[in-house]
Amino acid sequence: MILKATIIGAGLGGLLSAAKLARSGYDVEVFERLPVIGGRFTNIDHKGYKLSTGALHMIPHGPSGPLAQILRDVGAEVEIVRSRPMSVIRMPADKDSEDYKGGYVDMPFNHFTKPFSFINRLKIAFYTTATKIFPPKEGSFQEWFSKHIHEDWTYRIADSFCGWSLSLRSSDVPAKEAFEIFSNLYRYSGSGVPIGGCEAVIRALEDVIVSCGGRIHTGHEVSEIITENGNATGILCEGNSYSADIVISNLGHRETARICPDLRNKDNYKEYLDSLEKIKPSAGVKICLGAEEPLIGHGGVLLTPYARRVNGINEVTNIDPGLAPPGKHLVMAHQCTPWDRIDHLEEEIELGLRDLEEIFTGKNYEVLMVQSYHNGWPVNRAGSGQDIGNTTPIESLFVVGDGAKGHGGIEVEGIALGVSGTMKKIIH
Repeated sequence: MILKATIIGAGLGGLLSAAKLARSGYDVEVFERLPVIGGRFTNIDHKGYKLSTGALHMIPHGPSGPLAQILRDVGAEVEIVRSRPMSVIRMPADKDSEDYKGGYVDMPFNHFTKPFSFINRLKIAFYTTATKIFPPKEGSFQEWFSKHIHEDWTYRIADSFCGWSLSLRSSDVPAKEAFEIFSNLYRYSGSGVPIGGCEAVIRALEDVIVSCGGRIHTGHEVSEIITENGNATGILCEGNSYSADIVISNLGHRETARICPDLRNKDNYKEYLDSLEKIKPSAGVKICLGAEEPLIGHGGVLLTPYARRVNGINEVTNIDPGLAPPGKHLVMAHQCTPWDRIDHLEEEIELGLRDLEEIFTGKNYEVLMVQSYHNGWPVNRAGSGQDIGNTTPIESLFVVGDGAKGHGGIEVEGIALGVSGTMKKIIH
């Protein structure tokens, strides 16, 4: 007997799930309300540049991380090139510094302890080992630092890293989650660029799904998840019902509950529904630049802890020149939008633009596009550390995507971890 799996949403999590199930012999059908697939992980053509709908054409753990592993597992052919260096940190420098570059120095990320005092460097070495054995159980990343390593540089580098990789301030990231993320950095190493950008990953997954007999419907919005006796049995889409043995939602827990009448029953699922009220999406702003000369000069991340708003910048065309017109470079800056600043986006964007003017003083570039991610189109439907898992109180109804990531997973790596965990529950 062939089991039927229905996927709601053709974002990265939905397509990873569909590809895995299709390769495992399931009858797979994907429904996407937009006219395109990929969600916030595909490309936009603009002036010959391959911009992205959300992500930054980077895979946080490159060719060795959870996303790369699941792509290989399902047979999705994507070339991921490791970024070298992984990351550098732009620091103010005096004119006497041997690394002086006109007012700044770029320090390798693995030297991030250098600005600390000697005693705090010793503390960092101690706590790096200690937290692997006894991870913090409560409190934010910032609160942990305030307690153990109270120094200005601490907050700057923590906010820059968290803002770039999670679109959150360090005060909004649970310390336990932050240390799980660092543990994964040591386990899988740093970032890589998929050749062809985000869209290359999406097209490779589409090829796997279709070659295994799966169907992907765009322009089809699912209006209801059908349940019977506490089990998900299908969906309602564009006035038609489709039966299913398994339903997987890429919409996040809140939106999944919205279209599942049974799941909104507070008498039966009060604890679950109460947990949804605590979830906050993460928000951010991305500024895309085009330049005729390299602005950074390498394919890694440039962290900017001394900027007003910009947390980090990458220049992926140093690895994949095809993401820009011949001879040009694509540079993308990202900044976290704090929850209390979402109603002031124009001011946040202006501060980010001013940061870039100062970071790239004397450089010629054009602003290609400014993109904001918040409310119904956030960076993540659940900020890191807020994920409540991939199961729901409804049998055979699962949630994947950026609203249900695996712990310790940065962005798309978290999505991959969540999908992998979900597949282990489904496929026996």
